[in-house]
Amino acid sequence: MRETLLKPGESALGLVEHLVNDGADHIVLLMRHSAREFAPDVHDLLNPLTDEGRDLARQLGQGLPRTLNVRGYSSPAERCVETADLIMQGHASQGGDIARNRVIEALGVFYVLDQMKMFMVMKEAGGMVALLNRWFNDEIASDILMPPDLAAKLIGRLAAQKFNIDPSKRSAQPQLDLMVSHDFTLYTIKDRLLGQKTEAHPDVHFLDAVAFFQKGGQTWIQSHHGDAVLLNTDLPGF
Repeated sequence: MRETLLKPGESALGLVEHLVNDGADHIVLLMRHSAREFAPDVHDLLNPLTDEGRDLARQLGQGLPRTLNVRGYSSPAERCVETADLIMQGHASQGGDIARNRVIEALGVFYVLDQMKMFMVMKEAGGMVALLNRWFNDEIASDILMPPDLAAKLIGRLAAQKFNIDPSKRSAQPQLDLMVSHDFTLYTIKDRLLGQKTEAHPDVHFLDAVAFFQKGGQTWIQSHHGDAVLLNTDLPGF
């Protein structure tokens, strides 16, 4: 089933607006970076944003509710850092408040243990989604990718930790923590934490996102595809 294709960033904006209107005063938005180049002679993680991607990131920032105080985090990949910077610049250009943006290694592809082998398996499988489905079905060697449950729940824990703020340091305005990562990360979170399988949702587009928020003393996660579910990051032995 193919979803109606929105302009990149529209689904993320709609999700944020929905949560703000519903009374959320702190949202953690885990997002794929904006539109990027695909130069074959450049290492995949070094491909930068396109000019269109830069414009789309600024436009997303300009569309955020102006009441939000936005703080940024990003994968070490330059396209993720730039995406977060441009979103925040766009928000500031409309009078919104922003803090700093900093790199967090856990927003990178830490779950890939052997990139060369991973790309070989991806080619053999016929693409990223086919590779991901093998991974989600425990059909990828453990020296190539860490277990998907472990990867997803570590990222979920990272997001949930952003709600643990010293009350004296909490902004008087609603807070948006922007976390810019990769499509691989979003697919993993949607499959393992939201139960949204690639058979029904086969595409993670540029600037697509999932949101973490708190309600009733509990942490929830939601994408634009459906209702929120309780965040479960229990890891036996951790």
